[in-house]
Amino acid sequence: MQVLSRAELSRTGVVFVALLLAICATGAIAREFRAADTQAEDYPTVQALRYMGALIAERTGGRHEIKVFHSRQLGEEKETIAQTRAGAIDLNRTNVALIGNFVPAMNVLAMPFLFRSIEHMQKVLDGPIGTEILDSFEPYGFVGLAFYDSGARSIYNSVRPVKSVADLNGLRIRVQQSDLMSEMVRSLGAEPVELPYGQVLTGLTTRLIDGAENNWPSFVTTDHYRHAGYYTLTEHTMSPEVLVISLKAWQSLSDDDQKIFREAALRSSRFMREKWRDLEEQSQRKAEAAGVIIVKTIDRKPFEDAMAGIYARAARDPATAALIERIRKVE
Repeated sequence: MQVLSRAELSRTGVVFVALLLAICATGAIAREFRAADTQAEDYPTVQALRYMGALIAERTGGRHEIKVFHSRQLGEEKETIAQTRAGAIDLNRTNVALIGNFVPAMNVLAMPFLFRSIEHMQKVLDGPIGTEILDSFEPYGFVGLAFYDSGARSIYNSVRPVKSVADLNGLRIRVQQSDLMSEMVRSLGAEPVELPYGQVLTGLTTRLIDGAENNWPSFVTTDHYRHAGYYTLTEHTMSPEVLVISLKAWQSLSDDDQKIFREAALRSSRFMREKWRDLEEQSQRKAEAAGVIIVKTIDRKPFEDAMAGIYARAARDPATAALIERIRKVE
């Protein structure tokens, strides 16, 4: 058996270390990134995460892959956000209202009646304002990658059709675990009940709650429409979803790989929008066919006027007030 001299062993060690450093510098160490989503396997956001994973695997030659854990496999959104912040979960698709508990700018996007239409929201998010907001995540333990659509959220319940603010009086309405959303429902005269997304169906069937507020796909894909037969197009928020990566996972990537992740995330956002439009139309048709009573026309002004207190409190922070004004000015 050949025995290497001390000099040969030294040279071999130097070469090995040099190769290892080169691999690290180019980000060539393979890794599987864990992504969390509370929605079902065929939901547009889950499909978009898988699409992003395919793009990344292709661009990195299989060095990096994304494994998507859907259907709350890693926990409810509040739990997965905390885990992502700690670095235990790498990527997370979440609603802005919940991550707003950590990232202040997100609360602005969740403000009721802020966006005039989906088109207005997309123009804001696709422009410099959206980029600035995504760039604001890092001090809080996340890196913002892209926004996903989630349509307009409206109120539904099992008690009566809601045609005016007065019709909400006394109804127990589930909201996300968010102070802002609780304040919004309370301002409309209803009683907010903070529940994780996965507990809403049980809440409806056991009469713990009278209703909730969400978009068409969430209303239908969760079977909420079978237990809450009145859906009012309040369209009170058009807050998007946001895709974040933990700061810990982000810093493990090379500059080139960070660029690949950002580009793949943006492409997945466009992919998601196409899937979303189709599902939204299908969901509304399914609810109508099941006999859900849809209140399509309401006088929105009293609903908007009820939010005066929320906007007055938000305006106390100059940065928040300025951001709201900038968003409203986007044409």
